[in-house]
Amino acid sequence: MIEESAAPWTACCQSALQERRGGKRRQQPGAGPKHDLVFTDRVLVTLVHLRHQLPHAALAELYGLERSTITRAIGEIRPLLAERGFAAPDRPGVRLRTPADVFSYAAAENVTLRIDGTETQVRRPKAHRPGRCAFVSGKKKQNTMKTTTISDSQGCTLWSGADRPGRMHDQTAMRTEGIAEQLRLHSQVKVKVKVKVKVKAEVDEGYRGLANEFPDQASAPPKKPKEDAPLGEQYAWREM
Repeated sequence: MIEESAAPWTACCQSALQERRGGKRRQQPGAGPKHDLVFTDRVLVTLVHLRHQLPHAALAELYGLERSTITRAIGEIRPLLAERGFAAPDRPGVRLRTPADVFSYAAAENVTLRIDGTETQVRRPKAHRPGRCAFVSGKKKQNTMKTTTISDSQGCTLWSGADRPGRMHDQTAMRTEGIAEQLRLHSQVKVKVKVKVKVKAEVDEGYRGLANEFPDQASAPPKKPKEDAPLGEQYAWREM
């Protein structure tokens, strides 16, 4: 991964430097200030941040650098990782970069897909910024970004994207990204939306409309009983 991403990153850096200078370099290669983080460390920092959601300030403390350096490094590496796509299980060399790739793979390999949305807390947008309220999540009660993730039945991530402000509904984000259209194009693909790990049906409440529209393809968990429902119904729902 590092070998594949090193050349595009170097080209991007040289392009930015040339644009800033307004022409070709005047010093010999290797001259000038050095990077505080070498490319390998930039990749590691980005992977740790994506995997464990460590704040930029904590990573900066570990490396003894300024937070802005970590933020800039992650901002440079994340697009490179996204361009590489996701590896298909047991298919060396196959990369899944778009929802269309995922659904084509699922149709060819008879794979059942899981779709779920995750929310990540973000900084509160600046005052008077247009659309500022769009980041306030009604569920989390904080400013978030919502990401749609698709995995197979074993939990292996096949695609992650469709980043939208936290206020947007899960199903709206998915439709905006064209995932619902992929269900129409690949009628043989089965989708499960999960609500929690113990539930075998794997489209959560946020995708109930999708399950209603594609009953033969998408399955959703039973609707959560109301608070005044009999205790037997509430216990049965929790044990599913």
